[in-house]
Amino acid sequence: MERPEIITEKKYRFDSFKNGESFPGKKTGRLPMMGWNSWNAFGSGNSEALTKAMADCIKELELDKLGYKYLVLDDGCYKSERVDGLLANEDIKFPSGFRALSDYIHSKDLKFGMYNDIGSNLCAGAAVGTCGHEKEDARSYTEWGVDFIKVDNCYYLWDNATFSNAENAKYTYAPGISSITIEGNGIRKELSAVKDGKLTGAGAEITDEGFIKNIGTFDGTGPLQSPVGDMSSELTFNADIPAGEYDLFVTYTSGKEPGLGQWLQIGVAAGDDTEIFYDDLLPESEGGVFTTSEAIRINIKNDNDVIRLMNHRRQENTLCSYAALLEGFLEADKNTDIVMSLCEWGKTQPQNWGYKVGDSWRILNDITFQVGSDGNPGHGEWASDYTPGVAVQYNKAVIMDEFAGLDKGWNDPDMLMVGMDGLDETMCRTHFAMWCMMNSPLMLGLDLRRVKKDDWIYNIIANADLIALNQDSLGIQAKRIFTTTGSENPDTEYIRNNDRADILAKPLADGSIAIAFFNLSDKEMADELSINIDTAVRFIGSKMTSADTFASASEFTCRDLWSGEESVITGRAVSVRNLPAHGDAVFKLTPVK
Repeated sequence: MERPEIITEKKYRFDSFKNGESFPGKKTGRLPMMGWNSWNAFGSGNSEALTKAMADCIKELELDKLGYKYLVLDDGCYKSERVDGLLANEDIKFPSGFRALSDYIHSKDLKFGMYNDIGSNLCAGAAVGTCGHEKEDARSYTEWGVDFIKVDNCYYLWDNATFSNAENAKYTYAPGISSITIEGNGIRKELSAVKDGKLTGAGAEITDEGFIKNIGTFDGTGPLQSPVGDMSSELTFNADIPAGEYDLFVTYTSGKEPGLGQWLQIGVAAGDDTEIFYDDLLPESEGGVFTTSEAIRINIKNDNDVIRLMNHRRQENTLCSYAALLEGFLEADKNTDIVMSLCEWGKTQPQNWGYKVGDSWRILNDITFQVGSDGNPGHGEWASDYTPGVAVQYNKAVIMDEFAGLDKGWNDPDMLMVGMDGLDETMCRTHFAMWCMMNSPLMLGLDLRRVKKDDWIYNIIANADLIALNQDSLGIQAKRIFTTTGSENPDTEYIRNNDRADILAKPLADGSIAIAFFNLSDKEMADELSINIDTAVRFIGSKMTSADTFASASEFTCRDLWSGEESVITGRAVSVRNLPAHGDAVFKLTPVK
């Protein structure tokens, strides 16, 4: 494949992202997935024997009764290359083949998951990515009885993704633009990009040299940029010319680096009414010199139509690649019930489009780069300057609640690190409670042979009250309603300073609400942390089943979801004191009738 596919249907376009329409084959109404994934525990060293052992542990620990149903083979399970064009099991680690392993897992009344990539290779290097093989791969997975597919984004051909050619940025950014010229119907207009153009969205910028660059989509792999708001930019012109056909010339300089690319989209009008007249690479300019394109024919249908210069291909290409695999599953089995976990690390802002094809979408890069092996539990961190760590993932996911839901899917801040070295019991408790409140997928990532019933790890991952929050049938991610930073918009402000505590509220199907206190800092918070119940209702009332009952109640049953203790609150406040470093407290409040 030498270039991205030509997009012929509007459903794949940026302008369709807000229409709320999922693609055929994508199921809705699913709660967050629960299970076990091999990567954090064993990296590429997983095997058939280890997978069977994990299935046995889930049954012995009765974790399946709590909802942990999916066993997912991550990277490292295939041969390094295809066999007769098809995926094949690695002979030494998986000697019985994937169908036999699937049957074993299904015999335990569990579900079988596998892994692949939308690029040419998997992240660990095997040249067996789904790119160009979506139909045959979907057929293989269907024949193997796969219930869940995690699909990564390494070696992606149309983006500078992990391990991909850095020059692939030419596909994901527009060229630098200095001006456009419009000719036709006795009119000739030259419009300066800086003086006459308007920048929309976020990211595009005026350079010191007097042209516009960074027209594209913010790379969301790292934690620098908030996920809230328009993550794609455009350069638009109100040409103020009468309706008719015109020739458009673009004066530009191209590149192959973040912010300066070669692919340009040109549309006229706005939203669903936009007609695309150019969607391709412009000829490469030489050595940073500005050149003028050949004539691009456009049609102005209304006198004040807006001309849009843009590059939404980073999002559109990735959507098309994931959609091709989903369509392959639908072709292999028209009644497919496959769960698709999109693992493109938030790079293309999947919170905007992931709901169309996926049941969940990763929001950042991996939560840890120090995975385990047989006999080594791996290492996790509370926080870092980059993506590894509980707090880093939480800080982004906690303000993404409006992107998630039963009609969409779930924000995925990556697999749980409970039980890995580097995280103490307090950190692990808070980590688990965060993921439960945020409706994140609960995919265990530890060697389950290390867990004993009623040890501290078990008591965290088997806390039925917290799991019930994650699996509540109302299906609403918690909203942050207060933070000690003093933010006036705690539900949408992106806060990366961990020297703080947050309070979250989550409406539940039975009319109750959950209130969680999270201390992200490295020191105890001895002062009282308190939230008024009316504040919670103000933030989440529109999503509650009985906000009026809550607003009028004078007493509330308060259940501590860690200790199981119940008390009655009279008044309008829920409070905690002496919240330990990295600690949490989670309560369920129910009005007393």
